[in-house]
Amino acid sequence: MAGSEAAWQIAEAGLPVVIHEMRPVRGTEAHLTDGLAELVCSNSFRSDDAETNAVGLLHEEMRRCNSIIMAMGDKHQVPAGGALAVDRVAFSDAVTETLKNHPKVTIERGEVAGLPPAEWDSVIIATGPLTSPALSQAILDLTGEDSLAFFDAIAPIIHRESIDMEVAWMQSRYDKGETEADKAAYINCPMDKAQYEAFIDALMAAPKTEFKDWEKDTPYFEACLPIEVMAERGRETLRHGPMKPRGLTNKHNPDVKPWAVVQLRQDNALGTLFNMVGFQTKLKYGAQAEIFRMIPGLENAEFARLGGIHRNTFINSPRLLDKQLRMKANPAWRFAGQVTGVEGYVESAAMGLMAGRLAAAERKGETLSAPPATTAFGALIEHVTGGHLSGKATFQPMNVNFGLFPDIDTPLKTEDGKRLRGKDKSVARKRAMSARALSDLQVWLGTDRLAAE
Repeated sequence: MAGSEAAWQIAEAGLPVVIHEMRPVRGTEAHLTDGLAELVCSNSFRSDDAETNAVGLLHEEMRRCNSIIMAMGDKHQVPAGGALAVDRVAFSDAVTETLKNHPKVTIERGEVAGLPPAEWDSVIIATGPLTSPALSQAILDLTGEDSLAFFDAIAPIIHRESIDMEVAWMQSRYDKGETEADKAAYINCPMDKAQYEAFIDALMAAPKTEFKDWEKDTPYFEACLPIEVMAERGRETLRHGPMKPRGLTNKHNPDVKPWAVVQLRQDNALGTLFNMVGFQTKLKYGAQAEIFRMIPGLENAEFARLGGIHRNTFINSPRLLDKQLRMKANPAWRFAGQVTGVEGYVESAAMGLMAGRLAAAERKGETLSAPPATTAFGALIEHVTGGHLSGKATFQPMNVNFGLFPDIDTPLKTEDGKRLRGKDKSVARKRAMSARALSDLQVWLGTDRLAAE
């Protein structure tokens, strides 16, 4: 995602760029194809609400910066309520073909095993969460910094026709969405209390993937925990997390509120595949099929892909990178994407977009500062280059969120001058921060001579 976006931004600035992609010469634990921008976990870019959601705001900022990831995402989206989800195969194919056909882009297949050659005087390392061991070790040897890593789990995908719609129903939470398709974007499978308790018992007792000795102390990323890890934190955790029943009414039995609900989200444009929302897992394959078929409506589920787990590695960016995303020890190298310590498809692509623009400006002899921290772009860059929680000994990955933005200085009030409180204040604050971000981004774009050309 990040490498594709960086290459696109550089090429669109009129500069030649070479993409070094090791697949299919060398594969990874999670990728299935040799396509650029392959989505290996969810097919969702999350909320597309640019007014009150930080990732939706980031979507809009990227669109205003000629993002290839957002352009292809918009072109190949599938119904997902208020979220932007894509047909993952069509999306990757479109990104690959667009870059392949760009006159300024060259794609070379093969692993860069170790540090980039010295004659490469402008390099962006956007190796993602599955950086090859040789390159990872070379970077660590150069910097002397300890690496950080966590396990990122993949949710199963189910064939739509194998889901019992006499039990399940179509509905987005709180009927959210502007179109009828969006309001009915998710398949919902209800559980009563006894079914939920039996499911938790089976989940806790099932065999899990065993980690190697050198992997056992690796922490998970909190926003992408396997369901069995969540269940270990308490029997009610799933029911108040990915299986929460709030905002859903079972059309088959509207008078009875479900105790828990499993949601499935459309995974391809044809609507033939649905992924289990929040069901990342490290269960062994046989156990997955058996336990997930305990879910009402999924008794005869046919799995297009079972869940899995892979290691996700990132660098200690606040110590290693400057505000231009360059390595302090070697300014010829920039880093972008999840390897910098941002989390999520969109955040990774956004860092690639920024790295590409900053590198292109530098190559052209222009001075371009990163966007201000009041923008989603700037907030992410500030986080990875030193804006993480003060007082914490270790740097942790982060999704974009309004907690990374500077607060609004002026008090938020109603039209008649009364101070806003509670939820109304929170919503107004987010809208004000989003409006400020887009305004400040436009000012920043005016300073980017590449954008004006």
